Amino acid sequence: QVQLVESGGGLVQPGGSLRLSCVASGTIFGVYARGWYRQAPGKQRELVANITRGGSTNYADSVKGRFTISRDNPKNTVYLQMNSLKPDDTAVYYCNAATYRRDYWGQGTQVTVSS
Repeated sequence: QVQLVESGGGLVQPGGSLRLSCVASGTIFGVYARGWYRQAPGKQRELVANITRGGSTNYADSVKGRFTISRDNPKNTVYLQMNSLKPDDTAVYYCNAATYRRDYWGQGTQVTVSS
């Protein structure tokens, strides 16, 4: 089992920045990728960014150049630095840990971009 705890969401004005954090605990040796997904009201959950065990990163086209995913292995933590935020970025952001058996999810953190 893997437990994920997110933090860092909140209300920010358009053009602002936020940094999300996700701390993992439990049986994390089987995790081959970690990432961030988001779900806006009335929409499906979508991938925002992920990072593999080898360090490769992948981003949704809508966030390329604005968001950066990174990790601190000793702290079992993955970060999502979000810059130049737009109202369309408003969503619940979920941390994800992928193993070959199943995916694990955090509880979600709300990000609201509004003036």
